[in-house]
Amino acid sequence: MAESISLQATVPFELSGSRLDQIAAELFPDYSRSRLQSWIKSGELTVNGAQRKPKEKLNGGEALKIEATEENNDEWVAQDIALDIVYEDNDILVINKPAGLVVHPAAGHQNGTLLNALLHHAPDMAHLPRAGIVHRLDKDTTGLMVVAKNLMAQNALVEQLQDRSMGREYEAVAVGVMTGGGKVDAPIGRHEKDRKRMTVTQTGKPAVTHYRVLERFRGHTHIRCKLETGRTHQIRVHMSHINYPLVGDPVYGGRMRLPAGSSEGLKQALRHFTRQALHAKRLELWHPATGGLMEWEIDLPSDFLKLLDALETDLED
Repeated sequence: MAESISLQATVPFELSGSRLDQIAAELFPDYSRSRLQSWIKSGELTVNGAQRKPKEKLNGGEALKIEATEENNDEWVAQDIALDIVYEDNDILVINKPAGLVVHPAAGHQNGTLLNALLHHAPDMAHLPRAGIVHRLDKDTTGLMVVAKNLMAQNALVEQLQDRSMGREYEAVAVGVMTGGGKVDAPIGRHEKDRKRMTVTQTGKPAVTHYRVLERFRGHTHIRCKLETGRTHQIRVHMSHINYPLVGDPVYGGRMRLPAGSSEGLKQALRHFTRQALHAKRLELWHPATGGLMEWEIDLPSDFLKLLDALETDLED
C-alpha cells in the first residue's frame, strides 16, 4: 500500500551555494540521497514550486516541497521482541534499548531489530518512513531512544534534531585520565578505505560533542557527553580522535590498555567488557503535539555498573 508524503522546508542561508541534492539530504534526513534525487528528477521535490536539477546550486531562502508517494517496505516483518518502554502516548514512544539490539534492518541483520519489534508493538508504524525511527543507537550502545508513532510527530522530532533543540546526554568510560572536560568540534565522515568505519575528516559533516568529567580512576575516566549533532558513531569517533577511546570499543578502541598496577579484578572486568562503554542516559525533547518540554533519565545497565565498581575498587587498593 502506498503512503502519501507531504513535507516542506525553507533552505537556510548557511547552505547557500550548496547543491539541491545535498541540501535536500540535510533537510530531509529520513530519506536516502538516492530517494531524494529520484524525487527531484521526477518533479516530486520542487524548489519554489518548480522542478530543478539535483546538481543546481541554491542561494538560501528557497521553499522546498515534497509531494510524493512511498510504498511500504514489505520486507519488514513484525516480530514479538520485548521492548523496555519508558514512556508512550499516541505520538511518541521512548524506549530503553539494551546492548545487542540492532535498530534498523541492514545487511546481516534483516530480523531481530528494534524496527521489527516496533511493527509488532504498533503495526500502523509500518506506514512511516523507517517505522518512525528518527535517530539511532549503535548495536551495543544502551539507553534512551525516542520513536515517532505518526508522521506529524516524526517531522517534529526530525526538526528538533536538525535545529539541535533535542537534548541527548550519554555516560561513557574512556581509556586514559582526563584533566578536565571540553568540547570536540571536528567533522565526521566515512573512512576512505573502510566504509564501515567513520573518521574525523575535513570533508565530513559538522560534529560537536561536549564532555565533562564525572570521576577519574587509575587509568580511566567516567565522563558525561552531550551531543550537539548526531553523526554515526560520533562520541566513539570523537573520543578516539582526542586519544581517549571508550573502554571495550571494538572499532575505535585500539588494543586493550591495562593501567600499571591495576588489580586482578579490574583486569578481569576490562577483559570481559566487550562492548563500547556508552549509555544514552538522558533525553529531552519538546512534545510534538502538546509543545511541552519532556525529559527522561535512565539508570546505567548492570554491566556498566559492574565496570564502574571494578574501577572504584581498584582505586581503593
